[in-house]
Amino acid sequence: MLGVIGGSGFYTFFGADARSIKLDTPFGEPSAPITVGTVGEHEVAFLPRHGAGHEYAAHKVPYRANMWALRALGVRRVFAPCAVGSLTPELGPGTVVVPDQLVDRTRRRADTYFDSGPAHVSFADPYCPTLRSAVTGLPGVVDGGTMVVIQGPRFSTRAESQWFAAAGFTLINMTGYPEAVLARELEICYATIGLVTDLDAGIDAGSGVKAVDVIAEFTRNIEPFKKLVHEAIRQVASELTCTDCQSHTGVQLPFDEP
Repeated sequence: MLGVIGGSGFYTFFGADARSIKLDTPFGEPSAPITVGTVGEHEVAFLPRHGAGHEYAAHKVPYRANMWALRALGVRRVFAPCAVGSLTPELGPGTVVVPDQLVDRTRRRADTYFDSGPAHVSFADPYCPTLRSAVTGLPGVVDGGTMVVIQGPRFSTRAESQWFAAAGFTLINMTGYPEAVLARELEICYATIGLVTDLDAGIDAGSGVKAVDVIAEFTRNIEPFKKLVHEAIRQVASELTCTDCQSHTGVQLPFDEP
């Protein structure tokens, strides 16, 4: 089964024919009930990251519960569409980018399922190459870039933004971590699909990033963005063949094989 985790403004994915599943996990309830439908030949589980009505701010999202619930349903591959800011003028609003690296600048977020024992996940390449290629082959999609994930809920200062840009980072976001590493621990293939909504404060000479503008830009692009995610799903092979995203923790996961 494939999964889609929708970001800010991305709260639905299917029509009325989808079924809703409410789950609990050892880490509490996920952000919302999971809806399950079909896209092409794939059964797909959809979960709005922030809740059905954006109840959870980025630093309060129940990331461990979300990923655990998807894995418990049998999800082994996840697309994670989200809103991102741009740290370079070349990637303007409306651009779709599939990053290949991330930098974690969050604080105090629970980012592992393993609180004891020698379970050290390999995370040099945080995104699944197979899923990435399903998106980057689509028209107009930008392949590659480094996404820095900040704590939120505030946006960056100009100095912080310029610092990130000088370091070579190209995108900025508040939710991409710990989601990606939790997916890796659960041996889930995972790829972020970023929709640029703004130029970050240190790049734009204007008054700085405002939430209302970010949401408005995402809303303007949400329908074509959903269509792009649908098309990416159709590009994915029906059989799970990727071996790059196995966690190699040496720990037995408490899930039956789907």
